[in-house]
Amino acid sequence: TMISFTSSGLDLNIILMIRVLIHTDLPEPVVPAISRWGILARSAMTACPAISRPKATDNLLLEDWKELDSISSRIRTVLRLLLAVLLTIFLREDEEGNEDPLEEPDKATNRWKALWDLGAFPEGPIRNYLETWHERFWLFHPERPFWQVPEASMGTEYGAAKLNGEISESSNKLRLFTSYAGQGKTKITYAQAARWLLYINGFDDTSSKPKVKGLPSPGAGWLGKLGLITVQGKNLFETLMLNLTLLKDGKSLWEEPKPCWELEKPRSGERTEIVEPDNYPELLTLQSRRLLLYREDDHVVGYRLLGGDFFNKENAFSEQMTVWKKDAEKNMPDTFSPKRHNASIQFWREFPAIFTGNAVRVPGVVKWIQALKWKKVTHFRIASVAYGDKDFFVTDTFSDSLTFHASLLDELGKNWQERIQMEIENCHRAAGSLWILAKNLQIAAGGDENNITTNVKDQFYYQIDQPFREWLASIDMDSDRDEMQQAWQDTARKAAYALGWNMVIQTGPAAFSGRILKKKEKGKNAEEKAYHYSAPESFNTFCKQLNRIYKRGDTL
Repeated sequence: TMISFTSSGLDLNIILMIRVLIHTDLPEPVVPAISRWGILARSAMTACPAISRPKATDNLLLEDWKELDSISSRIRTVLRLLLAVLLTIFLREDEEGNEDPLEEPDKATNRWKALWDLGAFPEGPIRNYLETWHERFWLFHPERPFWQVPEASMGTEYGAAKLNGEISESSNKLRLFTSYAGQGKTKITYAQAARWLLYINGFDDTSSKPKVKGLPSPGAGWLGKLGLITVQGKNLFETLMLNLTLLKDGKSLWEEPKPCWELEKPRSGERTEIVEPDNYPELLTLQSRRLLLYREDDHVVGYRLLGGDFFNKENAFSEQMTVWKKDAEKNMPDTFSPKRHNASIQFWREFPAIFTGNAVRVPGVVKWIQALKWKKVTHFRIASVAYGDKDFFVTDTFSDSLTFHASLLDELGKNWQERIQMEIENCHRAAGSLWILAKNLQIAAGGDENNITTNVKDQFYYQIDQPFREWLASIDMDSDRDEMQQAWQDTARKAAYALGWNMVIQTGPAAFSGRILKKKEKGKNAEEKAYHYSAPESFNTFCKQLNRIYKRGDTL
């Protein structure tokens, strides 16, 4: 019998989820109602008589199933939950539901291809698994509430406004402007609570204090420590499949899957240091926080929280959805840590550090795409949460995406990788030349050379942002390399020139006549030397630099 939502329960397990996983394209009658009914509309309209058409507030995990392709860091937590279920099943069983653990890498890629060819996830294995673990997916349960432990009742108390990540308001620091007011801030539906429960566990800040003295700090939630990167497909099925990393780093087999709901007894100790999980479902369901929801009148009104499981993030290569940085310590073995994204740096500027042979360490999910020998245009998306003051509070959430042909990632694409890296480096050099021009113009106009105020680099990156993305997306293995590269160089060169010229014409008359500035040369016996700064001289120098960057002998 199908399990439906009730005001007293909210069964997260729901075989309703099966319908979302199996059918990825909504039937025509439902399409106009996607944003109104979300995931459950899928079940309501696909031969699932036990489910009536839901209200918007009854939605389990998403207001709109298409949110999996949105910028929200919250949705990344939902994606990881779904992947934990799927990985646990298909690491143990084949696409027909027969017990068949993966024992060699080739078998993993063959199983993935068999699932992909189905065009939808097989209902039988998913239904059987969720029915087996049905009791572990109740949001409110006397012994095993989902994603919670009763022992968290001794933890720090928070209201619903703190649980709701769109507000994230503590009791001692009120938000002046929020998207919720009145009862919308003091209580939330079970559906909302289920979504934010996943989010808090993954992205919680470090503001809570331990109840037991002397315990180590677990830091921010595990996902908050990462520079999240995922692959995005054309629909939910493709998105889940492309991130279904059946092999660690696209090469080695995982150990037996152990998602948190399969533990005979959940860990409940405060701030518990554990060994890095050796299987991906366990890491995808890591309980970074001990949580316990409280409810009144069919709504969640607050929760309690303690620090949960944590482990050393250095060389934690079981994590497949993060970019990496190399810790620079001399005379030490190579050590890598997750690298958080910087909201001020466009994703494409990180292409060499993430996707090429010169990368510090290629993310596991990218290696998985390489292992699949994927040959299609691929959409990568990053998402991150920014924190302030030693991760004590959240300051921002942001996302970015990049689309290019996956063939660029294989051996045949290495020449293109080098060319793309060269052009990104050229962009950095052009931005630097623009900054020098802005500095020289400010000096020529009588400004202080030690107090240069300009954001011209950001302006340049903004000008070329969309053109570069379009150029990258247009590259395929049949493209004429020299012609494509020259086309981009012309675009970048013209953008830099236009921005530089615009700065010149906006400078005042004093900058055109210029000024002489004396500077002491470096060295013990160095003497002062006079330099003349003027707008024409500065712009001429800038044009020469630009021609050298883009290897053009002619003038602009």
